[in-house]
Amino acid sequence: MFSFNPDNLLTECKFTTSRSSGAGGQHVNKVETRVTISFDVKESNSLTEEQKILILEKLKTDKNGVISLSSQKYKSQLKNKEDVMKKLIDLIKKALTVQKKRKKTKVSPEAKLKRLKDKKIQSELKKNRAKPRNHIE
Repeated sequence: MFSFNPDNLLTECKFTTSRSSGAGGQHVNKVETRVTISFDVKESNSLTEEQKILILEKLKTDKNGVISLSSQKYKSQLKNKEDVMKKLIDLIKKALTVQKKRKKTKVSPEAKLKRLKDKKIQSELKKNRAKPRNHIE
């Protein structure tokens, strides 16, 4: 996993506010509580080139390499700003984590024998459920 400093990253972000959608009475028409964060991955100074490539491959950006997220969960602009910053940092951390490759393993001989034994038992159970055949000779 690559390390990065979230504080440096947040200084490169641009915040915009707008009116939240949905119900809220008369007050909602006056207050801009939705916060949108824009982060330009390509122009970032706090990320290395490898990190930029990883983020651009894994995350959805516009054609200029800008990630945009918004939050309107809370009635407070400050809480929405904190929420959207947390979302961005979590997204970037997740994008920078490299998954370990799975090691192929063989099925043990004991596991193979147990599987065959279980199949045999199941087969016998089903065979015993069948209707008896009339053998007329």
